[in-house]
Amino acid sequence: MFGIGIPELIVILVIALLIFGPNKLPEIAKAIGKGFADFKKAADDIKGSIEHEITKIEEEGKKIESEAAAPAKEAVEDKEIKK
Repeated sequence: MFGIGIPELIVILVIALLIFGPNKLPEIAKAIGKGFADFKKAADDIKGSIEHEITKIEEEGKKIESEAAAPAKEAVEDKEIKK
């Protein structure tokens, strides 16, 4: 977890306990957890928006590709009919 081992985590928790006290520590942990959850939600929303835009672009590309291929396909069919 971020290159932090158990001993380092214990030291961080003890320092936080000394700085903020036992009464404030749960509130701070809750606020940090909420912050991480909000950040994850925002990241997921951005990822979803990007995936949606990519899908729209791919669909538009397929549409353009089929429209561009239609005249060539008609020319081949006309040539086969004339044989």
